Amino acid sequence: ENPMPYPALAWDFFNLFDTDHDSEELIALIDESYGSFSETMTAPLVQLAENLFLLELFHGPTLSFKDFGLQLIGNLFEHQIRHTGEPINVLGATSGDTGSAAIHGLANKKGVNVFILYPKGRIAELQERQMTCTAAKNIFPIPIEGTFDDAQRIVKELMGDLAFKNKLRLSAINSINLARILAQSVYYVHAFMQLPMDNRGDVHFSVPTGNFGNVLSGWLAHKMGLPVERFIVATNRNDILHRLFTTGQYASGKVHPSLAPSMDIQIASNFERFLYYYHGEDGKKTAADMAKIAKIGKLKLPNFAPGAFTASKCDD
Repeated sequence: ENPMPYPALAWDFFNLFDTDHDSEELIALIDESYGSFSETMTAPLVQLAENLFLLELFHGPTLSFKDFGLQLIGNLFEHQIRHTGEPINVLGATSGDTGSAAIHGLANKKGVNVFILYPKGRIAELQERQMTCTAAKNIFPIPIEGTFDDAQRIVKELMGDLAFKNKLRLSAINSINLARILAQSVYYVHAFMQLPMDNRGDVHFSVPTGNFGNVLSGWLAHKMGLPVERFIVATNRNDILHRLFTTGQYASGKVHPSLAPSMDIQIASNFERFLYYYHGEDGKKTAADMAKIAKIGKLKLPNFAPGAFTASKCDD
């Protein structure tokens, strides 16, 4: 049995959340967003062994899984500008994937200026060229001294200054923007629907993890009812999340350059969202813990239970 086409599934999913567009507008935006993908299944699930499957997320225009969120966000921004007549400035930080995917999704869009901060000398050459060689007049890639964590901190501080944000009409393309996370949740549902019935009893997703956005997208789909037993948080030497899920302590360390620069992160931005649910959706407790992390760089969670998460790490 063929699974539901990806755009139809995305429409069903976003219909639960999107109150700003009617059904016809939403399906048109989704069709446009995923029409440029090179594979008819959009995110095909390939069987490698009896109980081992690979979800292919590289069929978008920049070959990154982030195309799933950023192609859609680019079209949502453009639609918003058409309706309001007010331009926006899009701000983001990247370790590689986000920048090239965002720029492809937003290049030459009317009313949008895109400013992408990235750590100089710490991203893949191909992705740097994807960002800097567009010839689009609305794209402004900005190399900074430091790491991705430094770039992300700048973006968060600017987004946190509400007067500044509103004055410049700033919008985010990092996973600060929940639409990015929700767009990625769809392909976990799509993957499950492609599994043979005999393989749906004890499903584990293993997800390469840096900023904790991709695997969190799957976990949110799980919280919505997707029957998944386990999410394996797979890190490289930059193992802040491996240490969290094995010891209950979240402690940032030095960033180690690796063969996977998009994972070279020691401050996982989406940990705050996990913490919010860990504290039973208590915003005050979450804010207090995030303030503690900002002050001393670590947080110990007493009696920590990782729930559906486990973790593994490997070195180059």
